[in-house]
Amino acid sequence: MASATLPTLPTLPWRKLGVESGPLRLTSRRLYILPTRSGLVFSLLLLGLLVGAINYGVSLVYLFTFWFVGLGVVAMLHTHRNLSGLVLQSGAAMPVFAGETACFKLRVANPSRLPRQRIGLRHAQGQGKFDDITGGGEMLLELPLPQLERGWKTPGQFAIHSEFPLGLFRCWTVLELDWGVLVYPRPAADTVPLPAADFDDGEGNAARGEGLEFDGLRVYQPGDASRRIAWKASARGGDKLLTKQFSSSSGKRLWLSWWQTQERDVESRLSRLTRWVLDAHTAGLAYGLKLPGRTLPPQTGETHLRQCLEALARHGQA
Repeated sequence: MASATLPTLPTLPWRKLGVESGPLRLTSRRLYILPTRSGLVFSLLLLGLLVGAINYGVSLVYLFTFWFVGLGVVAMLHTHRNLSGLVLQSGAAMPVFAGETACFKLRVANPSRLPRQRIGLRHAQGQGKFDDITGGGEMLLELPLPQLERGWKTPGQFAIHSEFPLGLFRCWTVLELDWGVLVYPRPAADTVPLPAADFDDGEGNAARGEGLEFDGLRVYQPGDASRRIAWKASARGGDKLLTKQFSSSSGKRLWLSWWQTQERDVESRLSRLTRWVLDAHTAGLAYGLKLPGRTLPPQTGETHLRQCLEALARHGQA
């Protein structure tokens, strides 16, 4: 089992790192190896055995000392060989919402016939589990990283490392690949009803719906059309105004506009629009999205949903 916390893998100062595109082959010039904490303790024990052998002149202690030294040297060579020759290529990461964990996938191919064991990925924000690769095979190593902000996010530098077979040495290399993940805005936690189909979006354009069917009442919200207020029901219900709500039919076209949101800051507005987009998609509505500088016409389907969420994620970014 991998330890819960691993020491930070050092980045050697004389190596200039940059963004690279795969496939990349790990050669000896890219790999670094140092003793682990267990390896340092093992070295101190060997030093103690050597001092004892010199002091007392016991041949058997000499034998065990040099036998363990040879074991350590062989372990170092096997640890280095465990990564040498692997071919790396970045895989696709599925989009997530802000606050969720993105899973970056690294495709690792083993061109040799020798199996590679206990290979893992490590990042400043987390680490993946250790996996084995059969001889001549390949597999996907996963690196889960939390995503706190929307937009196109890259993981930056990460390390592929191994301590196989004895855990006395750690071999690693530091990489930065041209991969990333699209992070959608976090949907608003509270549920606000979708705007009416004929809501004026602030630019003088109204989305006119056809074939609407009455679908109940809801509490009045600023911006609701006055002709939709249920005056009689409001009078019977008390001091709260009620607005008629209509469900869609085949002709309804709903606009979700930046100017319809009641929030003030950018991220809150994007969160509200994200919630509306998800609600409209779930309800099967044909909806459009209006953002400053971009408009997506009303459509339905998974492709349209992804396009709207991508537009919200990239809003205001190059």
